[in-house]
Order: sequence, then structure tokens, then C-alpha cells
Amino acid sequence: MRSRRRILTGDRTTGKLHLGHYVGSLKSRVELQDEYETFILLADVQALTTHFEEPELINSSILDVTMDNLSVGLDPEKVTFVQQSQITSIAELTVFYSMIVSVNQLRHNPTIKTEAANYGYEDLSYGFLGYPVSQTADISFINADLVPVGEDQVPHIELSRKIIRKFNKLYGTNITVPRAKLSEVGRLAGLDGNAKMGKSMGNAIYLSDSPEVVWQHVRKAVTDTSRVHAHMEGHPEVCNVYKYHQVFNPGETDEIHKECTSAALSCFACKQRLNEVLNNLLEPMRERRAYYENNIDIVKDLIHEGSKKANAIGNENLERIKEKMHILI
Repeated sequence: MRSRRRILTGDRTTGKLHLGHYVGSLKSRVELQDEYETFILLADVQALTTHFEEPELINSSILDVTMDNLSVGLDPEKVTFVQQSQITSIAELTVFYSMIVSVNQLRHNPTIKTEAANYGYEDLSYGFLGYPVSQTADISFINADLVPVGEDQVPHIELSRKIIRKFNKLYGTNITVPRAKLSEVGRLAGLDGNAKMGKSMGNAIYLSDSPEVVWQHVRKAVTDTSRVHAHMEGHPEVCNVYKYHQVFNPGETDEIHKECTSAALSCFACKQRLNEVLNNLLEPMRERRAYYENNIDIVKDLIHEGSKKANAIGNENLERIKEKMHILI
């Protein structure tokens, strides 16, 4: 019997992680690591759905994503890092689940449709279309209870719940039906005015960015376009910089709102204040990351040992599932 409920969360290994990842899931991972047995999935197989022509990027990102998770304060003694491609039970469960999911279910998944449009895909690959099936296997190979996700991933989790319920009903298995945990902040918009901060959009502030790079992004941020002079009254509700203050500097937002609307605070000064707040947040992360960058063997060992532990759990669960399916002889 396990002593604590389990979390399965993780990241596709397509590059370093940014502030959007931090507010979307990394922050909650740190907060929940004492309460739940936490598994961090390094989703290198799923990275191939969009980056199959960039194996070198995926390879280096396995380490980068691990170090970014460690940099935000995840304790390697409390969480388990799992390399997706090394877990055989995930691959087998993906095949089993794919037998009970229709192509129409996958095609009508709103997240799949949105992502396909974002990448300009018209003719979807089998792996891209089946992403939610693979994700269901990720979640259930260890019988995860909770899955912290962004709002855009909710349709995936709902489909996962349907798949697992149907599978349990068909075969009499007892696979845990997971719950989604939504981020309180939701999606972080780009400082450039884009609706989303993203790697592919070139508007991301990475957790490992230097103070100089952070300032470059903040300095260029889109503010209140109607405020063409510093002495004019501002409109914080339409300003991206103010939205970032609301997320990362909530204690000062009332004051900033008052000073902006009365023209006592210029856009440039507001950006300087945000830059200081963001770098105060990121500096401890940079320090932790630097330690692991200088001790990369520690990072590799965490991945190897974590994957070994996860394989043992997954294989044990899979054997019970196969018994229920009557395919063991």
C-alpha cells in the first residue's frame, strides 16, 4: 500500500522552461511536493509529435527541463524524474488504450485542433492525433490521482478520464481515474501583446535568462498604446506590464494602478519596477541551476534512478492489468 496520493506532471522536452511554465504548473509542483508523491515526466516521446526533425534539441532538453524543475525549488529527495521513452509500461498502455478510442473523439478534441492550427498542420500524424491517448498512459501507469495542468489541457484530462472509465468497465481493472488541478493564474500572456507566452513565439522569458536578457524583454513590452506621453493618464487594464505586476507583484498593484492612472508613474518606470521583481524571483533559480549545470552527473543519475523506480511501479501495475485483460498465459 502506498502512503500518499500521487501526482503526475511534466513537460515536453522541446527547450528550456519559461515564466509561463512557472505560473502554469511549476509553482504548484513545489507547493504540492510535500503533500503528494510527485512524478515529473520528461516527455521526450511526445516531443517528437512536433519536433521529430530535431532529435538533438530533444536530447539536450531532457537535461534542461530537469534542471529547470530543480531550479524552482523541487527537492530531488521528494520528487521522481521519469524519462518517458524509458518506461515500457507507458508504451504498452498507449497501445491498449488506442483500441478503445475513436478517431472522431481525437479529431474533435479542441486542444488538438488548436495545436494543429498553431503549428500549421493539416495532415496530422498518427502520433500527434493520438497525443491524448499517450497522455492517458502517462497518467495511469503509476495510477496518478492528480494532474496539475493549464486550462488548455483540460480537454485532454477529460478524455483521459473517459478512456480509463471505459477501460475499467470493459476489463474490470481498477485504474485510478485522475483529477485535474488547474493553475490559479491560468495562461500567462506574452509581454509583446501575444495571447500566450511560448517558445515558438519568441516572446518567452526563460527561467535561466540573465538579468540583461530579462530587461531586454521587459523594456520592449507593449503597454498602453494610447498613452503616448508620460504625463498622460494611463489605463492599466489594457497594459501587459500591469498584468505581469498582478501575477508577480500583487502587493503593489493597487499603488501602481493609482500612480499609473494619475500619470505619477511612467511606463518606463513601471517596467523598471517589474524588471526588478522578475529578477528577484529568478535569481535564486539561476543559482540553483548553476549548481546542477556544474554537476551534470547528478542530474543524469536523478533521471536514471527515477526512471528505474517508475519502471518497477509501471511494470507491476501493467501485470495486474494484463491479468484482468486475460492476455497473460
